[in-house]
Amino acid sequence: MKKWFVFAAIFSFAASGAQAFAADAAAGKAKAGTCAGCHGMDGNSANPEWPKLAGQHAKYLAKQLHDFKAGKRTNAMMAGMVAPLSEQDMENLAAYFSSQKTKPGQADPALFEKGQKLYRGGNPTTGVAACIGCHGPTGAGNPQANFPRLAGQHAKYVENQLHAFKKGQRSNDAGKMMRTIAAKMTEEEIKAVASYVQGLH
Repeated sequence: MKKWFVFAAIFSFAASGAQAFAADAAAGKAKAGTCAGCHGMDGNSANPEWPKLAGQHAKYLAKQLHDFKAGKRTNAMMAGMVAPLSEQDMENLAAYFSSQKTKPGQADPALFEKGQKLYRGGNPTTGVAACIGCHGPTGAGNPQANFPRLAGQHAKYVENQLHAFKKGQRSNDAGKMMRTIAAKMTEEEIKAVASYVQGLH
């Protein structure tokens, strides 16, 4: 009987902890005003240097916020923005932005064929893996594996992140996957695939 009470107490504590961090999209919306200046109130940023957050997987968004706060991903502006956020705030913001709809973009017709070829087949000669393997045929990503949605993302932002991975300036990718891939990509390949994913939907 005593063991049962110990088990019940542990289960109750675990459940209350999980409930305490249950994401609340409405609370996230109320907090999103501070994010709107760069990312837009609905998560569709107007400036291509800043990422669209709308429709991105909540788990991925929460990880990026946690990484910025912990210094695992560096950006002076974001470091200041996340500093006052609690764990609950970050989960709520992630839930809110993931519930919004991404505004579609368009690929540059001049880069479409090269970008599509790289996205779907990679470059076997240089060992660049196909993006489709992790991010899916439509760029929807894989929330279970925490691979982000790329569809509709600003080409300039994607290009900047690939450069950051290539130079080792961004290092919060699991198992150095993106750093390894980006290191093998040429400037032309980065531009082409970034443009291609902007047009995915």
